[in-house]
Amino acid sequence: MGLDGKRIAFLATDGVEEAEYVEPRDAVEKAGGTAELISIKSGEIQSMDHTEKSRTYAVDREVAGANAADYDALVLPGGVQNPDKLRMDEDAVAFVKAFADAGKPIGVICHGPWTLVEAGVLQGRTLTSYPSLRTDIVNAGADWVDEEVHVDGNLISSRNPGDIPAFNKTIVERFAG
Repeated sequence: MGLDGKRIAFLATDGVEEAEYVEPRDAVEKAGGTAELISIKSGEIQSMDHTEKSRTYAVDREVAGANAADYDALVLPGGVQNPDKLRMDEDAVAFVKAFADAGKPIGVICHGPWTLVEAGVLQGRTLTSYPSLRTDIVNAGADWVDEEVHVDGNLISSRNPGDIPAFNKTIVERFAG
């Protein structure tokens, strides 16, 4: 299944877990999709390898100037700092909500669901995440499951970097339509 002609937004900022950004992006690009790094700032973002700083990545577009209508799908990588910063940014939250409201596919991993919680789009949904988000997800009106990858309609979720191979396979299949 190819992603030829598909534009996939990766929303991230400083503190993103490197593997959760790089590996899904590589999977999207290998499947023929165009990946764009959207962030709350211009320039570069600092990725993390768990608690240690890793590489930096060039931002393609600031979220304030991005439109969900220009993309076919969204990926929300984790890392603890990344989604915590994103959920405090009105433009980032609105961008995520626009994808959810349009029913476009959203792939989310680890701590990434914090932005979905903030966007108020989890009522009645089922997803997985890093275990520490369980209470936040349940309080947002969703059911939490402990699974390698869980698909609920347009929402594809995984728990942690160990789930990336299954996550990548599933997002590519779902993004291909």
